[in-house]
Amino acid sequence: MLHSQQPVRTDDRQEVRDLIENWAVWRDAGDWERFRTVWHPDGVMMATWCQGTVDEFIEMSRKGIKNGVSILHFLGGQSVDIADDRAISQTKMTISQRAAVDGVPCDVTCTGRFYDFLEKREGRWGIVLRQPIYEKDTIVPVDPSVRLTLDQQVLQSFPEGYRHLAYLQSAIGYTVKRDMPGLRGPEVEKLYSRGAAWLRGEPL
Repeated sequence: MLHSQQPVRTDDRQEVRDLIENWAVWRDAGDWERFRTVWHPDGVMMATWCQGTVDEFIEMSRKGIKNGVSILHFLGGQSVDIADDRAISQTKMTISQRAAVDGVPCDVTCTGRFYDFLEKREGRWGIVLRQPIYEKDTIVPVDPSVRLTLDQQVLQSFPEGYRHLAYLQSAIGYTVKRDMPGLRGPEVEKLYSRGAAWLRGEPL
């Protein structure tokens, strides 16, 4: 359980909220210069299809969009824990991706949380690490009259929280990370422990 260690200024909490919302809007709009400003230069993005620095994530996103990759984000409620110049933000989100699976245009919707490690440096909040938590997902054909048949052996090889998203991403050529945190299990418990350590001032 995370707890703030001292009273938190409202403007700090609002700055973190604005930053998280800007991430989603600017990333999906391809506004890369402003997108970069929500990160610290050493920021790291962990996603099913990309694990690397903010610059690597931007470059892979640029290439993906150029090649027709369609990934969009929608945000919900947020919880922020702040201790001095560090914060952990959890934001409810959905990831929506459209692509063809075996020639059938499909939409995948994955529900989860953005779990963000943030730090205030020289008066500015920025993301140091973003680790999504993948809770559940579905896949449907864009045209509901079309029948979609998935390879169950391949589907079941991916974690439950994002198996349809991973199936689609693998189908279009991405190598998907298979040990991302879900709603329950050792991966998410380890993430919570890292978050608590971050608020205590320990290094990542």
